[in-house]
Amino acid sequence: MNHDQQLEDVAPSAFTHLFSPIDLGPMQLRNRVMMPPHNSAIGNFWSTDENEADRAIAYLESRAKAGVAWVGGITGRIRNRFIPGFEPSGVSAETNGYFRLPHFVDRVQRATETLHAAGAVVTCQMTMIGGFPHAPSARLSSPVTNQLPHVLTTREIAWFVREYGFSAGQARRAGLDGIELHVNHDDMLEWFLSPLTNHRQDAYGGSLENRARFVVEVLTAIRDAVGDSMAVGVRLNLKEESPGGYDAEAGIEIAQYLEATGLIDFIHAVVGTPWGNPSYIQPHFFDAGQWSELAGNLKRAVALPIVYTGLVDSPETAEAILAAGNADVVGMARAHIADGELLAKAAAGRTAEIRPCVGGNECINRRYVDGLPFGCAVNPHTSNEIDGPWLHSPGPRRLLVVGGGPAGLELAGLAAESGHRVELWEAQPELGGQLRIAAAAPRHERFGKYLDWQRNRLASLGVEIRLNRAATFENVLAEESDVVAVATGASARRPDIPGAQDESVLEIRDVLTGVSVPGKRVVIIAQDDHMPPLAVADHLSSRGHQVRIIYATNGPAQLLGRYIVGAILGRLGTNGVQFRFMEEVTSIAAGSLTTRNVYSGVEEQVEGFDSVVLACGGVAESSLFEELHGLRGDIHLLGDAFAPRRLVFATRQAYALAKLLRDPAPLVPVGAGTGAEADDR
Repeated sequence: MNHDQQLEDVAPSAFTHLFSPIDLGPMQLRNRVMMPPHNSAIGNFWSTDENEADRAIAYLESRAKAGVAWVGGITGRIRNRFIPGFEPSGVSAETNGYFRLPHFVDRVQRATETLHAAGAVVTCQMTMIGGFPHAPSARLSSPVTNQLPHVLTTREIAWFVREYGFSAGQARRAGLDGIELHVNHDDMLEWFLSPLTNHRQDAYGGSLENRARFVVEVLTAIRDAVGDSMAVGVRLNLKEESPGGYDAEAGIEIAQYLEATGLIDFIHAVVGTPWGNPSYIQPHFFDAGQWSELAGNLKRAVALPIVYTGLVDSPETAEAILAAGNADVVGMARAHIADGELLAKAAAGRTAEIRPCVGGNECINRRYVDGLPFGCAVNPHTSNEIDGPWLHSPGPRRLLVVGGGPAGLELAGLAAESGHRVELWEAQPELGGQLRIAAAAPRHERFGKYLDWQRNRLASLGVEIRLNRAATFENVLAEESDVVAVATGASARRPDIPGAQDESVLEIRDVLTGVSVPGKRVVIIAQDDHMPPLAVADHLSSRGHQVRIIYATNGPAQLLGRYIVGAILGRLGTNGVQFRFMEEVTSIAAGSLTTRNVYSGVEEQVEGFDSVVLACGGVAESSLFEELHGLRGDIHLLGDAFAPRRLVFATRQAYALAKLLRDPAPLVPVGAGTGAEADDR
């Protein structure tokens, strides 16, 4: 699959709507772009560690300086209330909340002063996500969460109303420009609005007026605290995804009712749940701005300004949504994570330089699924803004990068941007490594666009790329480079299962590239905790194959995370893909295979298939590094050649190694900051 495309710039004149000013109540925006809250994974804004707060503020400041008009990144969780000893659990579970922190006002003032100086307005978002544990009724909001809530009494509702009012006063004292009330994505307030979760028989249930009563009381308390000095709006689901929730028509009725109160200045329209298909952080399986027409229907039904957020991945997408009259303002979060200068580049007519977001949601999954520090898959600079701009090396050198996969490409780019002279060898006729193959799977096109961007980046930096150039011990040793970085990737893994080595057993890479074509009925053996087994199942089932996937784990893709897994599972469910869990494949034969339950040990025969496809990850190809190590100085190993992982791991390792190469201090002759000991490497 050839992704070799020359990217072209779009003239600034194409963004007339995007760069026009607008007022939302007392807030004056210099353009139509806001950044919804998303920086909690980047740096802990509320930490008592000032360095963590400084990191978060530096990230936001860099985006404001590049042109973001409205930073909505001050997440404000409300103080919770429950009996002594009760322990709330889950993402966003809170006790004292943020507005009660002793440093709330000072911390927010520091952020607002910084962002105002950069030309942006700043708002906070008031949340009680998931209730934890409060709800209007003893009802479940989704089929994937089975903890029943505490049903709020009218006395407790009144307590929360007062708490929202206090929090609004804190926001005003901190110098914020506005407040966005979170009434979506499983927030306690959404549960009151929703006919799915609100089955009350009192003044807070039944009719729309009653179901909206809690929200209106909260908005009234906020207005009493801030008056007309701040903009106040609501973030509202355009529709609910679960059967029994409100539909798009009812969503418009809710918006019209809230508008009629005269308490709000804008409506922020979104879709999705914290768990389903789509999630509210829509991954790459959806079209850019896919639900903006629903926002347009709402915009035509109300007089208030409408903000739309939902996979607005580029200035072109944003302009199209605004030009179509589907929103007055667009929210762009992950696009700014991928490239903090995207608005500045668009304004200067340099759109081809914008680093594209691939929509893989690593930016949130790493922190909340892997338990690892923040990382953007395509931009390793993100979250490091506090360190200042990327610097030139005081001693430029000649660098040979062996391997044109994600790790090698990113290292080559960063090293060239440091002033090093870089040559890159790739054994294949195309750049991209395993990512190029992944881009062939359905709805993975964004990864191909990212590779196009990398290719153009390296060309503009003068990196010498030699395709079809296989590296050997002899030709690398003969090179007159000062530094060698080995990023030779990983080879396909065939597990130690009797029959798995047979030529009739196919491998995921060959299937995605079309080298191997399975029969009608396919069994996929999944030994991978992320996307690949599901992606090849999507590839085959979309082409009419009958697909079964066998996992030894008790569920699929355990490292994907709830913000992306629903999208691919929804696609596979629509295509009729079947799953078998907790079964380890122990042997493969013609027309049958044997599985063993990993817990009970019970064996079963699986029959009725034509082909077996292995989706079992890769094995590091580090032999070249091992041959060269010790025979020449300054040789490094990175990416899958050290240990096969995902795109985000490759780019972060490239960043770590590029910093070592840029640093005039003595280099560590090991792979990309891995911590491996030099004496045995």
